[in-house]
Amino acid sequence: MSNFDRLVNEQLKTMERLLFLQSEIERCQEIEQQLRSLEEEAELESLQHEIMIMKNNLSEIQQIFEDQTEEVIRSYQQSHINI
Repeated sequence: MSNFDRLVNEQLKTMERLLFLQSEIERCQEIEQQLRSLEEEAELESLQHEIMIMKNNLSEIQQIFEDQTEEVIRSYQQSHINI
């Protein structure tokens, strides 16, 4: 094999390694993007969970308010009956 052929052969091998490395970098970057998306999804799920908790708290507070309103009405009625 001539020196030229040997150099071309080495260059082809280098090119193969280069192409492989480029494809691996692209693959890793795609995975990185997916992981970022999943992290955002996790944040979204966390936010949705927090919203659910707040809605439950709101419902409890609404029930307390309704109970208090009924108690106020009863108290008002009793105070006017005793007059």
